[in-house]
Amino acid sequence: MRTGIDPDAMMRAIPGIVVHIDGTLPVSNLLTMRRQVQDNIYVDRLIAMLSAGFAGLATLLAAIGLYGALAYNVAQRTREFGLRLALGAGPNELRAMVLRQVGLMALIGGALGVAAAIIFGRAAESLLFGLSGHDTLVLAAAVTALSAVVLIAGYLPARRASNIGPMEALRYE
Repeated sequence: MRTGIDPDAMMRAIPGIVVHIDGTLPVSNLLTMRRQVQDNIYVDRLIAMLSAGFAGLATLLAAIGLYGALAYNVAQRTREFGLRLALGAGPNELRAMVLRQVGLMALIGGALGVAAAIIFGRAAESLLFGLSGHDTLVLAAAVTALSAVVLIAGYLPARRASNIGPMEALRYE
């Protein structure tokens, strides 16, 4: 029923009015429209929040894994970096070389990921009421966030590679 007064006050009055009209009618589980809508979308919001949390956790785990792989790769190339330093390469050049390789891998992976997201998004559009499966703002935000993760995960091993002493690196292993 539509009312111009406080809905909670009206809900307290409804059982008495119904009993007065017909005492045999059961009156239970009265809800306001606002409460009914909140109850209906509670599960959807919970799933969205859990999905966002798991997405953040997956991004963190991917960053840690990427850092580990890059750190291992840099550690395997310690002698190469020492030789480059001994032959006159500067620390900035080594950092730039490692970051360029990381950036190329990120560019290839990002392009494949965006293409896959668009393809799967179009396939999932039938399940998304009122939403697009290929929202450019969301794709741009995802690419930006993952690029930042890749650059941060790549910078630390690159910095370590540039700080290696040439003689220390040549004696490595």
